[in-house]
Amino acid sequence: MTSDPLRLTGEVDDATARLLRTTAGLDESSLAAASLLPGWTRGHVLAHLARNADGFVNLLTAARTGEAIPMYASPAARSSDIEAGASRPQAAHLDDLRRTADRFAEAVAAMPAEAWGATVDTRRGPWSAAYLVWGRLREVEVHHVDLAVEYRPADWPEAFGHRLLREVATGLAGRSDAPPMVLRCDGRQHDLVVGDRTAAPTVTGAAPDLAAWLIGRSPGAALTVSPDGPLPTPPEWI
Repeated sequence: MTSDPLRLTGEVDDATARLLRTTAGLDESSLAAASLLPGWTRGHVLAHLARNADGFVNLLTAARTGEAIPMYASPAARSSDIEAGASRPQAAHLDDLRRTADRFAEAVAAMPAEAWGATVDTRRGPWSAAYLVWGRLREVEVHHVDLAVEYRPADWPEAFGHRLLREVATGLAGRSDAPPMVLRCDGRQHDLVVGDRTAAPTVTGAAPDLAAWLIGRSPGAALTVSPDGPLPTPPEWI
């Protein structure tokens, strides 16, 4: 997924605005309630999103300056920072999300054209810097769903749903633990194929529903399988 990062900045801004509106509607008891992520409250998810923005700022700075700046100081520091921020009051979460989103936007704006071709070291391995804006958009949209409030995969913008589906399907195509399947979006002529098509069931649905099922954010109740049978079981996403 190497979409022009500057074309995605508006989508990041819009996704962040939606996240901030949701956060503004949460009270202290809501923040302490469970999210969709095992072991994490909604406060953990929000703290993670703020620290993730800082991590992406570090990577953008590394791409721009050529310095070896890690996304996080260490895995342990990442975890402790999330834990420390999880139980903060709503106003503190909201302020942190706003400030870190602004820092991310400023870091993107500071990137010269040539810096987008740099390679940076993320928690998931080396990435092109051009991938970082998409990476942030994906974090905000998916973890907004993880808050388990009112935002659902069906609320994702159509372009995001299709982009995420294609990224996940492409990743699964290279994994030996992925079951064979043909993914067919409603109203689309081109299928996405994982594994041996001759042995694969066809799973049909809207792009957000397919993507949410593949990444473990939906049981896939809105999807259909042909020939009739159970849905395949996708491997764990990132």
